[in-house]
Order: sequence, then structure tokens, then C-alpha cells
Amino acid sequence: MPNIKSAKKRVKVIEKRTLINQMRKTSLKTSIKKFEAAVDSGDRASAVSAFNDAVKKLDQSVSKGILHKNNAARKKSQLALKLAKLG
Repeated sequence: MPNIKSAKKRVKVIEKRTLINQMRKTSLKTSIKKFEAAVDSGDRASAVSAFNDAVKKLDQSVSKGILHKNNAARKKSQLALKLAKLG
């Protein structure tokens, strides 16, 4: 345990930020799963909507420092390929 006041505060702040980041990661994973479910069902309209939502969440994750920009770019590319194969 930290003894210095500022170190104690940092521990509290880090715990709070960790929870927020976990919530954002969970939301991102959920949106990607919704897209994949829409692709599996074959419904192009819902797949496009879910794709747009997933891309938005990926971009937000990059801006918040949750994902690296290349990681997000790779995921977006993979999702776009799945959408294109849906035809």
C-alpha cells in the first residue's frame, strides 16, 4: 500500500479508469459480435448498420487509448472483408 497521499490518489484513479476501460472494451466486443451475428444471419441491412457501429466503437477505442491504431485498422479491415463477402 502506498503511504504518500498522491500515490494513494493515483491508486484510486487507476482503479476507476480500469473499470471505465473494461466497460469500453466490453461494449466494443459486443458490437463486433452483433456484426458477426448479422453477417451469419445473412441480413445485409442489419450487417451494414452493425458494421458502422463497430467501426465507430473501434475509432473511439483508439482515441481513448484502449486499442493501438494499427490493431483497430486490422479489425476494421477484417470486418469490411466479411461485409464484402456477404455481397
